[in-house]
Amino acid sequence: MSRSDEQIAALVRGDSVHKSVYTDPDLFALEMQRIYGRVWIYVGHESQVPNPGDTHTTRIGDQDVVMVRAADKQVHVLYNRCPHKGAKLVAEGDHNVGKFFRCPYHAWTFKLDGQHLAAPMKLGFEGTCFDPKHPDFSMRQLARVENYRGFVFANQSAEGPGLKDFLGGVISSIDNLCDRSPSGEVEVAGGVFRVLQPSNWKVFYENLHDTMHARVTHESSFMAARDEAKAIGNMPLELHIMDGNGEPYEFWEKLDLCAYDNGHGYMEGIFDPGAADKDPVTRSHFESLKQAYGEERAREILGMNRHNTIIYGSGSPHTVFQQFRVIRPISVDRTLVEIQVFRLKDAPPALFKRALVYANLINSPSSNVMPDDIEVYGRCQDGNLNHGGDWVSMHRYHGTDREMTGGMVSTNGTSELPMRNQFKAWKQFMMSESAFAQAEPAKEPAHAA
Repeated sequence: MSRSDEQIAALVRGDSVHKSVYTDPDLFALEMQRIYGRVWIYVGHESQVPNPGDTHTTRIGDQDVVMVRAADKQVHVLYNRCPHKGAKLVAEGDHNVGKFFRCPYHAWTFKLDGQHLAAPMKLGFEGTCFDPKHPDFSMRQLARVENYRGFVFANQSAEGPGLKDFLGGVISSIDNLCDRSPSGEVEVAGGVFRVLQPSNWKVFYENLHDTMHARVTHESSFMAARDEAKAIGNMPLELHIMDGNGEPYEFWEKLDLCAYDNGHGYMEGIFDPGAADKDPVTRSHFESLKQAYGEERAREILGMNRHNTIIYGSGSPHTVFQQFRVIRPISVDRTLVEIQVFRLKDAPPALFKRALVYANLINSPSSNVMPDDIEVYGRCQDGNLNHGGDWVSMHRYHGTDREMTGGMVSTNGTSELPMRNQFKAWKQFMMSESAFAQAEPAKEPAHAA
């Protein structure tokens, strides 16, 4: 079903959204065209394809794509399709295809940049209009691909802003993750968790900055952590990580929620700024950075107190614990989340161990925390299918947000500013192509706190 711009705009109010944005399959199909078909989406990290012939398969919206390292060491992103019969060329996962792609159906082959290489039994094409140099007979590349400090993004559209302009203020989170390495480089390591969630993809983004849910949804895990700490007489890192969700509302109210154009944002102020002087792992990390960058710069890098950055449409990099939660929509009520863990090159090994601990405790399908979120996401999906109401509230501290360069910042850390900001971007992206090209990012008016 087609939707006019007016019909789409009517689904988003300043303080609420219509429940159909989570449940309507036709809207989901339109999202795949107008959001995932037109904005920059994270494909993967170049460390996942270190050698020529290495491939990493993933999805951009409803499109299967493959990231590949070519013979010239360049990284390409191609649609995962053979132009002969349309067969998917590369099986799911990470592989090395050798010096060229070879279709498992009829053995058509392609160079690592997707160009047609050969087709068996060439005599069968004589006298036809088959031209191996024609683009129709090669694997198709995505319209645009950019590599920012090893993070590979692709865009299915040739139109629109470049990657840096699209990322805006949250590009500093990628910088900070890389700068935490003494050599300025990171790599995916330690495996990747995959979690299938029974909910719409937008729910996960909203929850990343939903500070009101932590001590409610995760009560069982933080109470269990406190009980265990009391029993053993101390609170090791593993328990401390889970205990963090149990902070009182006064703690969450003091945080800053920064919301940028295009739906991006991050949370600031959640970590102890004096950790480098107290925690031995952080202290050794600081010493390694001081040797590489000098003391002032080292303190600046570790002083970026940032949690759950949102790159809208791609996922959530986490600088302190070296993660990237990659969010892939599967259907209107199914979302795949892949959790990548990064090793900081030339950093103390204990940092990577700590990152693995965090991933297992918070992001693992078998953790004590992730299942809490999955349960409530599913309940939101189910609840929005019944007739108990049509609108989803986003009223908290509406009208109090302050303008900043490129976006807004909350006056209270429990504000629903991030959700409102995401749906402003959603509405802009979902406009028809001409409206999208002309649209300017909207900002809420500033009000006194």
